[in-house]
Amino acid sequence: MGLAMSYLRVPPVLEGERDPGAIARLIFGASDWRRRQPAPCVLDLGGGWQALHYLITGDPWDGRPPESDVVCGGRLLTEDGTGELGADVIYLAPDRVKPAADHLAATPYGSVAGRYDPAAMAAAGVQDARSLRPDAASLKPAYDGLTRFYRAAADEGQAVYKVMAER
Repeated sequence: MGLAMSYLRVPPVLEGERDPGAIARLIFGASDWRRRQPAPCVLDLGGGWQALHYLITGDPWDGRPPESDVVCGGRLLTEDGTGELGADVIYLAPDRVKPAADHLAATPYGSVAGRYDPAAMAAAGVQDARSLRPDAASLKPAYDGLTRFYRAAADEGQAVYKVMAER
């Protein structure tokens, strides 16, 4: 099975609410949350999220900010598990979105593509690494999508919510 990751960029205040946990419940409490959002504000990475994190940081889970903030970084809002929202939600505050966006803009895909090694990624425990295509170009569209997504969020002063759920 495995986990899929989706991103949503949201203003720091939504319906008068400032608390990220309350905002997450407002948005992700509805099963049709994707349909309710403007298309440019949602980015779905599917199961490729961890492979991208590995390319960006060189590690399946960790790394230094701001590069680690792009995929796995932020504050976990669903510390009691996925019971209430049906997914884990990670919040990245606007003050961390801009450095992540700047990092992506300054780091062309070619500079991280050298880490693309499905065998090494599988050995490190990267989800779905064994099914990756042999060439690094397969993740470039997702990387470019992340770069555009973060730039838009930073330019608009938005927070980023990352949603991880079973596929």
